[in-house]
Amino acid sequence: MQIRQHVGADKPAVILHPSGTVVSFDELEARANRLAHRFRRAGLREGDAVAILMENNEHIHAVMWAARRSGLYYVPINTHLTAAEAAYIIENSGAKAIVGSAALRDTCAGLGEHLRAGPPELLILAGPEGCLTGWEPYPQCVADQPDTAIDDELEGDLLQYSSGTTGRPKGIKRELLHVAPDAAPGMMSALVGYWMDADSIYLSPAPLYHTAPSVWSMSAQAGGITTVVVEKFDPEGALEAIQRHRVTHAQFVPAMFTRMLKLPESIRNSYDLSSLKRVMHAAAPCPVEIKKQMMDWWGPIIDEYYASSEAIGSTLITAEDWLEHPGSVGKPMQGGVHILGADGVELPPGQAGEIYFEGGYSFEYLNDPSKTAASRDKHGWVTVGDVGYLDDQGYLFLTDRRHHMIISGGVNIYPQEAENILVTHPKVMDAAVFGVPDDEMGQRVMAVVQTVDPTDATSQFGDELMEWLRDRLSHSKCPRSVAF
Repeated sequence: MQIRQHVGADKPAVILHPSGTVVSFDELEARANRLAHRFRRAGLREGDAVAILMENNEHIHAVMWAARRSGLYYVPINTHLTAAEAAYIIENSGAKAIVGSAALRDTCAGLGEHLRAGPPELLILAGPEGCLTGWEPYPQCVADQPDTAIDDELEGDLLQYSSGTTGRPKGIKRELLHVAPDAAPGMMSALVGYWMDADSIYLSPAPLYHTAPSVWSMSAQAGGITTVVVEKFDPEGALEAIQRHRVTHAQFVPAMFTRMLKLPESIRNSYDLSSLKRVMHAAAPCPVEIKKQMMDWWGPIIDEYYASSEAIGSTLITAEDWLEHPGSVGKPMQGGVHILGADGVELPPGQAGEIYFEGGYSFEYLNDPSKTAASRDKHGWVTVGDVGYLDDQGYLFLTDRRHHMIISGGVNIYPQEAENILVTHPKVMDAAVFGVPDDEMGQRVMAVVQTVDPTDATSQFGDELMEWLRDRLSHSKCPRSVAF
């Protein structure tokens, strides 16, 4: 996967919103090449890892492209982690370089005391403020490096850390292809090429330390598509970005839909969104009512895919198909889908069980062979612990994650069902439902709710909300208490 073929196109590769900072394809290519030379000069070779501790800024794509064309693994780290948490990922991945940003200088400064073997030799800090001791300032540290390609380009890959639902973050590592970047297709290039063309303007509203935003934005750039990167998501700001940059395609997560829908109607209707052609969403099950409201607002242009950071398989459903099968995440796009019961036997249509894929990318959980083995069954089919069912036409429906299941009084309860209903209440911005220990029932169901208006976070509203939910969901699945 490359962007070199778009040099000279005289168009932006990246536009940051709302700052308006622009990085052209020419400049992105030159920056990536200079940094690739710096990695080589530091002794990094195929299979080594580079940790990236950056917010959405003008440099992060250059760092990812530099690593990818150098045969390196790039490891984006969640910017909300503490220095100790980030240090765990750096150590676990074996990173031989860290590229950080001045916006996260406190986290970067605190890494040393948590890295048992000491920090890597190559430490680069990007940003306008003064550099940290032992760190090289970027882009000054690459100013003397060639802006042409290194001689030994090889395709690298993303090494994503997924927090999952239990324990510390786990590294998801795929074997490198050992080929030149020109010969390596991107993971999502086929879908991006089907969905967009070189004249598209793609909006990336989520943090680039997540899998989908980084992979999709790089795949878009490989297709010559301008990517509008939102520096920090807010619901009205996303609408403003669509209007200002005439965005044609975008990818959101359901929580973003919910937050945009909670905006006053006068604000929602004040932006011109007519440039939008298609919108994709993923990352979590979308409540049916939320998606219907989005379709009413934006039209039947909202497609959906289901996948995981492990890339074991994926499904896709178009807006048109979804209207015929509301709540579904579609049919397999990559790999075959199987629904297995607790005994490992495949279940018939309509029965919920653990979702397994066959035929997807091979991967390992880094330094954790037992977890890697536990994700596979006797057929070699792979799961990430999601639960769902197939209907009689082969459409997949998600229920929840196996590890989220609550057992209360012997009843299996999937909290996603209550969460999906709670967020449709006009006073609720977001909700999380989970089980807490209970002497009588084993576990009891509890909800934590974020209200649109903080003054609504009262015990009286909590009682009203539980009563409202009981009219829409069986009582055994409803929270016994609500906290704010």
